[in-house]
Amino acid sequence: MAFQETSAEVMPVRGTRRFVPALRRGFKPIADARGFARGMLWTGAGLTLFFVVLAIFAPLIAPYQFDQYKDGIHRFPQLASPTSEHLFGTNVQSTDVLSRIVWGTQTELEVVVLALVLSLTIGVPLGLFSGYFGGSMDRVLVLVMDAMFAFPPLLLAIVIAFLLQDSFSSGVFTAAFAITIVYIPQCSRVVRNHVISVREEQYVEAARAIGARPLTVMRRYVFFNVVQNVPVIATLNAADAILTLTALGFLGYGVQPTEAAEWGYDVSRAVSDASSGIWWTGLFPGLAIVLLVTGLTLLGEGLNETVNPVLRKRSIARFELDPAAGEAEPTLLEP
Repeated sequence: MAFQETSAEVMPVRGTRRFVPALRRGFKPIADARGFARGMLWTGAGLTLFFVVLAIFAPLIAPYQFDQYKDGIHRFPQLASPTSEHLFGTNVQSTDVLSRIVWGTQTELEVVVLALVLSLTIGVPLGLFSGYFGGSMDRVLVLVMDAMFAFPPLLLAIVIAFLLQDSFSSGVFTAAFAITIVYIPQCSRVVRNHVISVREEQYVEAARAIGARPLTVMRRYVFFNVVQNVPVIATLNAADAILTLTALGFLGYGVQPTEAAEWGYDVSRAVSDASSGIWWTGLFPGLAIVLLVTGLTLLGEGLNETVNPVLRKRSIARFELDPAAGEAEPTLLEP
């Protein structure tokens, strides 16, 4: 019993000792990033973190509810310009523009995160099996993915949203599933192409030679050499998914206005206001879309140049001889 208790206490420590070095190795390329890639990475991370904080603390940051048009018995003024009471003004429905932007951040990130989780959950296994086994299954999956690529992404999302609008009670799930269908082929093809190159490596051949099962080989040797591309794919797709979601909302196929605030819907309602000189109803939601897409794009490109060993730039140590001491002293050079 004493041996069992001791082993039970040691096992978590051993697991922690193994996990911490692996975590450090995973974040080492990010910590060693230099130059323009480092600037893109941290700028994108800062912008993305800003909107994440807005989404999480929306009930505390937003001065009003997303559909609130009056304070007590007094109705808010319609199409009021920015004031101290309404920093970003009000729209034609007398709702506060700032509040709709803050609550809209929560809607945008909720839909995009759900869509990315579903697309990665479906696309990564399809790419793994297709690339590793090949044969007729690979040809069928490639044919299906190519057929989906033939449709413009926005048109495909509109068709899926139209077909599913009566299947779900929540417009968030409808928009998320519509975006999921768009990004499954991209995720699957990227993972498949990488698996095809990894499956011919010597360590994979050695694992098969000693009798390891295909699922074991994929799980232990192939997946962890392919998964490094997944954060880059997810981040870049997230930026494009924001544009797809706002386009769906602009056309009226996204989240319903009575359900939640959505930036694309606000921009569509502000088109008629712009011709009358009312600029604040469309400017601020448009800026929110631009900033969030820019942040996610910079984050994805920074991760790509940092994690990808082909694009990653390393610091170069040049050794110079000291004539007086006769010893070599390393000098760190920035790329």
